[in-house]
Amino acid sequence: MAHSNDIIKHRLIHFSGMHPDPDQAASSMLLLHDVKGVSKLHHISPLCLRIEYNIQHLNLKVLEDALAGVGFHLDNSLIHKLKRALHYYSEETQQANLGYTQNCKDFTKRIFINQYSHHEHGCRDDRPEHWREYR
Repeated sequence: MAHSNDIIKHRLIHFSGMHPDPDQAASSMLLLHDVKGVSKLHHISPLCLRIEYNIQHLNLKVLEDALAGVGFHLDNSLIHKLKRALHYYSEETQQANLGYTQNCKDFTKRIFINQYSHHEHGCRDDRPEHWREYR
């Protein structure tokens, strides 16, 4: 049986400066704050987010893939790519050894839904359901 300290991971997510959003760390916090498995988020700098999560529910690869999928730009310098690859491998191996399964599609879908709901767009109809069929 794994100790609780073994399944709680503390990671830094580094973002690229080449993005229209100058504070990607704060913006990503808005998306991740209510995700199952994420327990703490800390804004280190506009390009760095500290995250604490439980690998019973997700891993760093799932988190970063979801962030990249909604338009965030991760720092792809060599040192960050190497660290990222090491974390991905070790967490996926640990999850497999402990028998944890995760629903990555569900997690990614929740991130996209959360992202969509925070944007102003023309796809919202504030009228009650019974009034929507009338033009």
